[in-house]
Amino acid sequence: MSAAADSGPLRIVEPGPLALVEDLGRPGFASVGVSPSGALDRGALRLANRLVGNAESAAGVEILLGGFAARFEGPAWFAVCGAPSRLLLDGHPLDPHTAALAAPGAELRVAQPSEGVRSYLAVRGGVDVEAVLGSRSRDTLSGLGPEPLRAGDLLPIGAEPPTPVPAVDFVPFVEPGDGPVELRAYRGPRADWFTAAALDAFFTAEWRVSGDGDRVGVRLDPPRVPSHAAGVDPAPPLLLERTVTRELPSEPMVAGGVQVSPDGRPTVLLADHPVTGGYPVIAVVADRSLDAFAQLRPGSTVLFRHA
Repeated sequence: MSAAADSGPLRIVEPGPLALVEDLGRPGFASVGVSPSGALDRGALRLANRLVGNAESAAGVEILLGGFAARFEGPAWFAVCGAPSRLLLDGHPLDPHTAALAAPGAELRVAQPSEGVRSYLAVRGGVDVEAVLGSRSRDTLSGLGPEPLRAGDLLPIGAEPPTPVPAVDFVPFVEPGDGPVELRAYRGPRADWFTAAALDAFFTAEWRVSGDGDRVGVRLDPPRVPSHAAGVDPAPPLLLERTVTRELPSEPMVAGGVQVSPDGRPTVLLADHPVTGGYPVIAVVADRSLDAFAQLRPGSTVLFRHA
């Protein structure tokens, strides 16, 4: 496809519940207390960037639960990927996961998604706010990076990239579903602090996503018997019981680490996680499964399987 001239800035009209500038993060700074941060659904941001000819690492806008509107101050190619949402450009419907050309003054609206949680807006040239420690991502725990977007904010867009907008008519994309999500996980560094029954429960039971979750981590409610286990009587909530009960000195944490608090409930650490923690880590979610947490709503169920 032919490319437009350098895009003008993007004016935020309505940010919705939370809209953040995110790229693929700032790895390598844990020694100074800084987490990697970056887009929670990295695959969605990468896809949106590829659709408009950007480098996969270009910064875009992470949109939480829709309610978002922005105006293009200049001509711009853009794409929205991630949670399936109704998209309108000047009132005309658009398909997600496709590149579209906006005229100067055109307004994009992203509605609340029908499934999932987060959508990603990429604009050709990338959002060109000031980088902090090599990344334009907002870290909600430390406060690093650009502030959460507000109505009236003007986001600069970078120069025209050297690659053209790909001529793509259809992009296969697996949308979030209603059933249990299977995730891969490894035994954690403190797995031996838990009973055999606790480890078995972690890797066999369905866990429910609680309402306590954000970019730092997602708390899981006590598991229940898998819905596909026919003929099994409902079991009482299973807690992750420890065999070692002494206090654990703070030790390094990574995204995907599953900490277990004293009440036996696990928390999966996400992109804005603290770099150290004092709760034992029973398991570590495989990197390839982490993006799924960006789209899990409270009440969603997950099944952990050995990686």
